[in-house]
Amino acid sequence: MRTNGGFITNFLYMTDNAILEIRNLTKIYGTLRAVDGVSFSIARKEIIGLLGPNGAGKTSIINMVAGLLMPDGGEIKIFGMNLSERRRDIMPRMNFAAAYAQLPGNLRVEENLLIYALLYGVGNPDTTVRSLLHEFDLEEFAETRTGLLSSGEQSRVVLAKALISSPKLLLLDEPTASLDPETAHRMRDKIKNYVSKNESAVLWTSHHMNEIEDVCSRVLFISHGKVILDGKPADLVNRFKKKNLEELFIMIAREPLSVHPANCG
Repeated sequence: MRTNGGFITNFLYMTDNAILEIRNLTKIYGTLRAVDGVSFSIARKEIIGLLGPNGAGKTSIINMVAGLLMPDGGEIKIFGMNLSERRRDIMPRMNFAAAYAQLPGNLRVEENLLIYALLYGVGNPDTTVRSLLHEFDLEEFAETRTGLLSSGEQSRVVLAKALISSPKLLLLDEPTASLDPETAHRMRDKIKNYVSKNESAVLWTSHHMNEIEDVCSRVLFISHGKVILDGKPADLVNRFKKKNLEELFIMIAREPLSVHPANCG
C-alpha cells in the first residue's frame, strides 16, 4: 500500500506505459544488504531522481539495472521484458553514463563515439557522430585523444556516447559531477529535451539537489538499501516543512528513522 504523503510501505509504482519496473530488488555483499527489497517503476517521459547518502545503495541499483551487477533477489523488467531472460533484446535500447565510467583515453573523441555507434548498430554512424560532436560542443576535440581532455570535457563525451543509440531508457549516475554550473545547466536542458522528444525514461542519481529539482518529476530517497520516500520534490519538501530538497536530504541522511507518516506533522 501507499499513503498519501509519498511514504512507501509495500507499493509498486506501476503503470501501463512503464519502461522500467523493479520488484523486491536485493543485493547482498557478505553480511551487508546493500539493496533491500526495492520496488519502483518509471514511465515514458519520466525523469526519476534516485537520492541518498554515500553507501545508501544507489549505484548498486543503477549497476543492476544496467546489467553490470547480478541481483541476489527480485526482478527487473525493462520494456516489459525480464532483464535476466531477455538481456540481448533489452541492451540495444538503453544506455548509461557515469562520472566514473570514462571512455578509452588513448582513442580520439571521434573514434570513441564511432566505435560505440557501430557497437549499437546505429544507422549512418558517421552522420550521427558528427551531429553529437556538434550537439555537445565537442567538434574542436574530435581529433584529440580522449584522455587528454579535462574531466568536464570527458563527461560531455560520455553523455554524447549515452545518447548515441537513441535509448528509451537512460541511466545517469552523477552525470554532471565534473561540469561547471553553466555547462551542467546546458547538459540538463539537452537531456530534458531529449526525453520529451523521444518519450524516453531516465533514472538519475546526483548529490546536487538543485539539479534534481530542475530535472526530476519524482524522487526516491534511499536509506540503508530501502526506499523510504517516493514523491514529487515540491510535495515532499512541503510535507516535511523544509525550505528545499537539500534541507530534506540532510535531514534524511542524519535521521532516516524520522521519516515516518507519524512524524510528518
